[in-house]
Amino acid sequence: MADVFSIREAEAEDTPQILLVLRAALGESPLLRRTPELFAWKHLDNPFGRSIVLVATRGSQVVGVRALMRWELVPPSGGTIKCVRPVDTATHPDFSRKGIFRALTLEALDAARDSGVQLVFNTPNRMSAAGYFSMGWKEVGWTGAIVRPRLGKAISVENGQSPSIAEAVPDAQPFRAADVADRAPLGLRTPRTPEYLSWRFSQHPTAQYGWLGDTSGGGLVVRASQRNGRVETVIADLLGGAGASIVRQLARSSRARYLATWFARHTPERRAALRAGMIPVPALRTLRLVVLPLTDLDIDVFDIGSWDFALSDLELL
Repeated sequence: MADVFSIREAEAEDTPQILLVLRAALGESPLLRRTPELFAWKHLDNPFGRSIVLVATRGSQVVGVRALMRWELVPPSGGTIKCVRPVDTATHPDFSRKGIFRALTLEALDAARDSGVQLVFNTPNRMSAAGYFSMGWKEVGWTGAIVRPRLGKAISVENGQSPSIAEAVPDAQPFRAADVADRAPLGLRTPRTPEYLSWRFSQHPTAQYGWLGDTSGGGLVVRASQRNGRVETVIADLLGGAGASIVRQLARSSRARYLATWFARHTPERRAALRAGMIPVPALRTLRLVVLPLTDLDIDVFDIGSWDFALSDLELL
């Protein structure tokens, strides 16, 4: 007997089953723990609006989930582009290869169009990218990594554990956003409003962010992580016109093995990182940006030069 599935909007009482599907299909890490609080932060508390969340069910069991997280981008020409980002999408391993991913995606895209969404963008992993391409998504390009190794003794943690921001960057303060002014967009840019910055960096329920400010009122946002047992200090964003001096200050105060970040090539933040001694890692590809326009736009979204992003815009939330 063939499996029969139904697709409907997710309800509040579905959250425990949704999290079980996500854990079973995608796993979790110390940085990305799939908690009810994280799910609510992404899909209910997002300043850009509540997500479109659909579930596939067999009887009373949730066997698949598709979430389109609302986002906004501002182009240099002005105005706002309404977007969604496919995140938290999974089919339970017991029900894979039954067309659930595609069915959920197509229905979610219909809902996105009906609500005025103009653009879909995301960074799929290598396994899921083919499914997106088969439904019309196109590749824009890849991000990489810009790093600065540190000399001297660094803290260490057990592999799989993440250090606290206080351990990695003792000078870091709790993030503050109210008086950080954003610059004009040089391409498609997430508007750094106080509401967005507070939600993104102060209210995140599983990732801990810190702030190093300079005398001009700008500064950088950092978090601590580890990769292959080595502690890294990640620069998530540079804000308020902060330049190379604050990155150099971070290099002096950080107790991690190295600093890491990424900014679009034509941005002042990238130039500041390079002036501070950070170096692009040759041929390293990290996140693959793909897009699906749902309407005609006045900017070429398929050109990587049309995007004005920092690591915090694209890293997995």
